[in-house]
Amino acid sequence: MAADNARKSVWRRALTPPQPPSPPTTGQPTDPAPAEPTEVASVIQAALYRDGVRVSSPATLADTFRELREEPSGMAWIGLARPTEGELLSLAAEFDLHPLAVEDAMEAHQRPKLERYGDTLFVVLRAARYLDALEEVDFGELHVFVGPDFVITVRHGAAPDLSAVRHRMEESTELLKLGPEAVLYAILDAVVDGYAPVVAGVQNDIDEIETEVFRGDPEVSRRIYELSREMVEFQRATRPLVGMLHGLIAGFSKYGTDDELQRYLRDVADHVTHTSERVDGFRQALTDILTVNATLVTQQQNAEMRALAQAGFEQNEEIKRISSWAAILFAPTLVGTIYGMNFQHMPELSWTFGYPFAIGLMGVVCFSLYLIFKRRGWL
Repeated sequence: MAADNARKSVWRRALTPPQPPSPPTTGQPTDPAPAEPTEVASVIQAALYRDGVRVSSPATLADTFRELREEPSGMAWIGLARPTEGELLSLAAEFDLHPLAVEDAMEAHQRPKLERYGDTLFVVLRAARYLDALEEVDFGELHVFVGPDFVITVRHGAAPDLSAVRHRMEESTELLKLGPEAVLYAILDAVVDGYAPVVAGVQNDIDEIETEVFRGDPEVSRRIYELSREMVEFQRATRPLVGMLHGLIAGFSKYGTDDELQRYLRDVADHVTHTSERVDGFRQALTDILTVNATLVTQQQNAEMRALAQAGFEQNEEIKRISSWAAILFAPTLVGTIYGMNFQHMPELSWTFGYPFAIGLMGVVCFSLYLIFKRRGWL
């Protein structure tokens, strides 16, 4: 008992932030310090169980601590949502939670992992849910502390719905009787089962994207990119979970896990493996779709460039024809303009063959220009 008290003192010193020095005492009275609130606002639900049956539902953390001390064979299940630093420190001091695990729970944004600190397991999970209206995946984070007689869940995000997990476990008395490890299994199972609707929603999105790609939708590239980013997050949530569960399974014999519970956890591991493989397939499919879309866009751009080039070529041909006829018609205009000048001394004006000569000259020049342009393919 003395060793336990000493260990608790060490953890309390490690977890309690330093207090500022008190002001020097003067002769004048000071205002009394405001009392700290005893009610924990972020406690979603706390309950005390004995032999798989709920025996109490404390309203505050202080009541939960007191009743658990009075019930040596009981198990406390405390659910928190975005707790404050003070609330986590009080839990750490009561249940001897490791400072590093408490720090991770405060910071959130952790990768999925499983760590063991003495008799306490610290598990980080990434839950997911599919939002049909927005057609996107929303991720939440869940931290779980599992000790010999307690389970503490710290939720950052809307998923998963742990009230449903609690209700399911309270209906399964024989399973809940197995203790905190059974609760951990139920939480893992709920998180993994929550991946199934996400997988179905993403599969439907990919099918729609494939249709949009071959239909030539200009917005499809953005949708592929956004879904690819979601699949990266989904992969980060599921892939580490496979190794976590296999590590948990490897410790069955060492920590004396119940045989029936081992079967349940193996089933969860199978589901996680299947989900992880599906997510990997989604990422590959999106990569292939993006490649196909880029190819189709390139082909479309090439076709447009060919069409523009063809239009330019045809326009150039028309300009050539117009220019050729303009040059041909300019020749007689030039001859006629010269002989249309009213000068008195022009040799051709008194010449008998002057008019036929001018007409013939116009014809020869026009015909020569026509042959030249025809040979060059302008006409």
